[in-house]
Amino acid sequence: MPVLDEVRTHAARLAAAARFVQIQAERIPAYAATLPVDQARKPELDPATHYLGAPEATLAYLVTLDAINFGSGYFPHLEKRPGLSGYFTVAASLKDAWPLTVEDLRRLSAANCARLFGQTTPDAAVHELMGLFARALNDLGECVATRYRGSFAALIDAAGGSAEQLVPLLAEMPFYRDVGFFKRAQLTAADLSVADVARFDDLERLTIFADNLVPHVLRVDGILEYDADLLARINREELIAAGSQEEQEIRACALHAVELVRSALDGVTSMQLDYVLWNRGQEPAYKAQPRHRARTVFY
Repeated sequence: MPVLDEVRTHAARLAAAARFVQIQAERIPAYAATLPVDQARKPELDPATHYLGAPEATLAYLVTLDAINFGSGYFPHLEKRPGLSGYFTVAASLKDAWPLTVEDLRRLSAANCARLFGQTTPDAAVHELMGLFARALNDLGECVATRYRGSFAALIDAAGGSAEQLVPLLAEMPFYRDVGFFKRAQLTAADLSVADVARFDDLERLTIFADNLVPHVLRVDGILEYDADLLARINREELIAAGSQEEQEIRACALHAVELVRSALDGVTSMQLDYVLWNRGQEPAYKAQPRHRARTVFY
């Protein structure tokens, strides 16, 4: 079975048997009708916080950024730039340091990452995250150097213009082996496409990029309903264990719910719906409520 069919099947199966999260399917048609479909069809990357320069350098930047596009469970401890979230702090910091060579990536340490991403306090959670960032970047540098002759473009070209085929190529690196979801491997293709530095013929095959923000938006909007005890734990800002039944159901139900939303609309992809919902999650009404946090390299 193609990998993204496996992702959809996995999510549907978990959603059907879920104990902690329920999809309010009867609300989906009306909800779908409220979504800004025109915005969904015109995704953009923010040039203030992302490097968007020459195509080859932009491609390398985005592949590198998505290699460390995780850590939301650590972000409450992260020193953030004024007015920026954890993700945008990481993206902007990498932009300021760009370009980095493949050899730079292979040599980065946790201390190097702490300096690069502006982390100055001796917080144990942040130190752990910087170590994970260093390992992810080391893995990426090693992969590109040894398998793709030092060329980020060669890595992307090896997918043959298929976003779906890019997933197993990236999953050769341990931190991309997000079995059942493959969030960051899918997101890499989407980001490269939005930046117009790579072309994929099957973007409609992508699912949402299952993390902790889109499920939160869907819960606040009444499409997902959480078990009362689970919601209380989230509201107390307790960590939800990565890989636990609760955490897997949150991600799977969000993914499957967006597939149902997509089926209620015409000519919109799951990737585009993810863009709309993720950006909605930046609004104050959503930020005012806690979302689930799990310490994982997958999101």
